[in-house]
Amino acid sequence: MQFLSTLCLLLISQSVLADNNVDRLEAGEIAQGGATTHSKAIDVHAFTHPASNVRFEQQLDFKMGNGIFKKLWVPAPSSTTASDGLGPLYNARSCMQCHQRDGRGHTPNGNRPDDNAVSMFLRLSIPPQTAEQEQDLKTGRIGSVPDPVYGGQLQDFAITGLKAEGQMHVTYTEFDVELSGGETVQLRRPEYKIDALSYGPTHPELMLSPRIAPAMIGLGLLENIKEQDLLALSDPEDRNKDGISGRPNWVWDQEQEQLVLGRFGWKAGHPTLNQQNNAAFNGDIGISTPYVPDPNGDCTANQPRCLNMPNGNSNHLEGLELSSKMNDLLLFYTRHIAVPARRNAGTPHILAGKKAFYDAGCHHCHQPKFVTAKTPELPYLSQQLIWPYTDLLLHDMGEGLADHRPEFRATGREWRTPPLWGIGVTKTVSGQTHFLHDGRARTLLEAILWHGGEAETAKQKVKQMPVSERANLIKFLESL
Repeated sequence: MQFLSTLCLLLISQSVLADNNVDRLEAGEIAQGGATTHSKAIDVHAFTHPASNVRFEQQLDFKMGNGIFKKLWVPAPSSTTASDGLGPLYNARSCMQCHQRDGRGHTPNGNRPDDNAVSMFLRLSIPPQTAEQEQDLKTGRIGSVPDPVYGGQLQDFAITGLKAEGQMHVTYTEFDVELSGGETVQLRRPEYKIDALSYGPTHPELMLSPRIAPAMIGLGLLENIKEQDLLALSDPEDRNKDGISGRPNWVWDQEQEQLVLGRFGWKAGHPTLNQQNNAAFNGDIGISTPYVPDPNGDCTANQPRCLNMPNGNSNHLEGLELSSKMNDLLLFYTRHIAVPARRNAGTPHILAGKKAFYDAGCHHCHQPKFVTAKTPELPYLSQQLIWPYTDLLLHDMGEGLADHRPEFRATGREWRTPPLWGIGVTKTVSGQTHFLHDGRARTLLEAILWHGGEAETAKQKVKQMPVSERANLIKFLESL
């Protein structure tokens, strides 16, 4: 399959952005990642390919970054000085354990006692306890206040000689939702608690937020969407009276030391892919990095044994466990994972589903298309017509999805609109379909039916659609 060249994409981009013709296939719509899109087989490796426009000589950087992404870290001291420094407390031993084949994570399998769902964990925080904490939250220097004992997330693994913090436990209550045409869908409402706490009680005002690992495709393209284009979609006071009040999350950029637009994470709590990568390395695996140099990961002052465990900081790695060179290779990799091409996008049922998507108003938050910024230092991601189906803004999703845990400017009811590209390949890549921030939805229809708040009107329209129209809507989403 031959994709449109970058020049051709630029020539058509402005007219395509202005054209929301839902009755036909639009120019560039199949290549949802622009010239980065891959047309390889849709199989378990569909999320692992480099951007198609990456030149041959830089594909080695992609492969080396992939090696760091797959690297299994071990405790220090070790016979290897390139892979030691795990923990002391951790959730996974590698990036790939959470993002298997660069796909999304899954919830614990209650039928398998050995399945502790490495790809899902609990964020932890408490309300501010001091004037200093209140000021730091107000100015945006921190996004939340960690639990004084257990830190910012629950680690359910520990190196030898140390106890894991505890275990996440989830139970589900199922209930039926009736749709038009006599169709019934069973949803499951999760409840979370922490079992087997090893370091005493948590704070009495502890707030929990479950998070499942998202897919890794197209992240560099999302990072390169022009800020002005995203802010133009923001309407926090709903002045146009369409019921949609998307707003940006302003978060702390560690490099610039100022508040900037958040883009990554379920609540848009990180401004750049590099900061997201560093935070995940340190919090999830316990590895010190150029921007989070603490080798103790999420250990707290109330876990002195954890703080005194050996670490893997090494002179040949700039006094870190992950050197700047390793960090740069990982960043190149995570920026350039290709989005797969659409499948059967021009067939009648899928075009009918596209129209249903627009008629329901889903496109107001899941914005279909952008042209990325002109960025000479990122030539493969620059000026690409892309179709991510997100505005990267925060939206009130209603009480049903609320975690009641703020993060920077995001409230306990707000979530960033997740991109939809590649969502139809989830089962092929990951072997299962667990959607939304906590994986509670087992199908795309279940995910839609959990929408509330600003998306309540759209959800009701989907519930009232004729059965065939609703089926076409799902076919459209599966084609992305």
